[in-house]
Amino acid sequence: MNFRSASSVFTAVGSIAALSTAALLAATPAHAADYPAHTIELIVPFNAGGGTDALARAFADAARKHLPQPIVVNNKPGASGVIGWSDVVNSKPDGYKVAVMTVELTILPHLGLSKFGVEEFTPIARLNFDPAAITVKADAPWNTVEEFIAAAKKSNGEMKMGNAGNGSIWHMAAASVEDKTGAKFSHIPYPGAAPAVLSLLGGHIDAVAVSPAEVAPHLATGKLKMLGVMADQRLKAFDKIPTLKERGIDVSIGAWRGLGVARNTPKEIVDVLKVATAATMAEPQMREAMDKLALGYAYGDDASFRATMQKDNENFKALVPKLGLKP
Repeated sequence: MNFRSASSVFTAVGSIAALSTAALLAATPAHAADYPAHTIELIVPFNAGGGTDALARAFADAARKHLPQPIVVNNKPGASGVIGWSDVVNSKPDGYKVAVMTVELTILPHLGLSKFGVEEFTPIARLNFDPAAITVKADAPWNTVEEFIAAAKKSNGEMKMGNAGNGSIWHMAAASVEDKTGAKFSHIPYPGAAPAVLSLLGGHIDAVAVSPAEVAPHLATGKLKMLGVMADQRLKAFDKIPTLKERGIDVSIGAWRGLGVARNTPKEIVDVLKVATAATMAEPQMREAMDKLALGYAYGDDASFRATMQKDNENFKALVPKLGLKP
């Protein structure tokens, strides 16, 4: 999975935002005119405090200019995201429950951990993409990826690597490192990246393989240190941190996040959400919030988002059994 530049979509997003959101909404059929008539619930299937939650809250705040009703974030963690997504899948398809979709939706079905996948949702848009990164405590004895991997090999599987739940992208990232290096970790699942990071801070685990955004505050305070990023090239916000590829480990993997609604939601309602999302993502406020949170901006419309999901679904369908993760 490659970290893909979002620059090609900036112009498209800007041109949409340049039009009046109200005018675009007026172009939808009359029977969608009452939507939304009340608060929209944005379901985050992970705990508060992680990158997914931070993105959802930034989006909800910026969207106030582009929808007549507020968006309220509701965290429903558990089962690697399945609990929250099930709530949307099983809801009335009326656009009042919107899911923050993540790449795990293309992984969990192949692990036997979910009975549904991305096909149960109608995509609205992709919002961002972030690579995985190996992060340890600031006082850990390893200062390079090479030292960390060497220690993992000597530990005979006792080195504890935290993730955001079995089958999460961060679990897959760590497993991919195992596959490429021969190192072995003891994978410790948590109900989201934020609890995993807190456990690392508390010294209960040795490392996490979550996104830079989810450890950035603790890097800034000097409590954690990042050893390597699983991307094709160094990140602008972390340009001193090498990629694993630079260190001879061919792993490039990360997480996308986007919005979707239940599969049978009427097109007219979906169109309202698509227009509002495009305009929201073009807001300077949104870009500034994402930069501050170290979240990678990667807007993609519903068609490109659907293509990304289909591609990743096929990739993980092949990767899960290769890594020996299939139950």
